Amino acid sequence: MTPAPTSGNVRPIAPGQGTPHRPALRLEFQIVRLLVVEDDPDLNRQLSTALGEAGYAVDAAFDGEEGLYLGDTEPYDAVILDIGLPKLDGLSVLENWRRSNRTMPVLILTARDRWSDKVQGFDAGADDYVAKPFHMEEVLARLRALLRRATGHASSELHCGPVRLDTRSGRVSVSGVPVKLTSHEYRLLAYLMHHSGRVVSRAELVEHLYDQDFDRDSNTIEVFVGRLRKKLECDVIQTVRGLGYMVAPPEPAR
Repeated sequence: MTPAPTSGNVRPIAPGQGTPHRPALRLEFQIVRLLVVEDDPDLNRQLSTALGEAGYAVDAAFDGEEGLYLGDTEPYDAVILDIGLPKLDGLSVLENWRRSNRTMPVLILTARDRWSDKVQGFDAGADDYVAKPFHMEEVLARLRALLRRATGHASSELHCGPVRLDTRSGRVSVSGVPVKLTSHEYRLLAYLMHHSGRVVSRAELVEHLYDQDFDRDSNTIEVFVGRLRKKLECDVIQTVRGLGYMVAPPEPAR
């Protein structure tokens, strides 16, 4: 197979670790919906493809005005934002979001590598910074760290009763026994476990797990919850009637 062309903004990954456009999968299935704001079509495609293959729901914007609008109107869990954007530069986009109390983590991408540019980005409200050219694996690792901090988790492993979920490896086990899940089942379980003890509505799950093209009127959430319960074989996913779902340790048998 002929390798896909790559942008000069992405450094090759070491042999055995995939390519810039298709990094080796570690099943980094996450809980989140991401926005990529990058005006270079090739780099935007590479990022969106790699993030999608890592299990994220991804929307893309190609200029600052479009990115600002999407970030203001959609519930993204994190944003990858280029600074040098047409129509409205990335720092202005970020400053607008922060003034509007949009608190999602933002990872800045830029070709600028001077320390003063980094300081300017952080002062505008950035949470982390990657200079081009970059390794795709670094972007994925930095996103994982940002998302863990945003949800109050220091470790990549989540626990709820007998259920263990490793956000880095994508492995799920119940009482030490591995459980095989589809990517959508994993996304749903991971989101609920990241928000363990809190009721999560169906609407919130749909908004955070799927991109803009998802049919918001479908009943896939209910279907996946049913499948998860069968596979986990323990009562960690509770239905709170009229409100949504909650992950909590099962009550001890009496």
